[in-house]
Amino acid sequence: MDAKVINIDSEILGGTPVFNGTRVPIKNLFDYLESGDSIEVFLSDFEGVKKEQVIKVLEMSQKLIETSSNILNENFA
Repeated sequence: MDAKVINIDSEILGGTPVFNGTRVPIKNLFDYLESGDSIEVFLSDFEGVKKEQVIKVLEMSQKLIETSSNILNENFA
């Protein structure tokens, strides 16, 4: 799998972050999960997205949240 998971290009959906190699916005994944749909439902609706990409985006999001939490905690200590 290509190491690049997210693509941001002003020529694709005006620079909206999308799954690399597709025109599927990353936000769509979170919208599906928020509404209670599974990853499998998302993948069946967006066949161009690979499960490995979804897992990587979720891992990246977790790391961002953990890092942000550490930064926020330092500012409030």
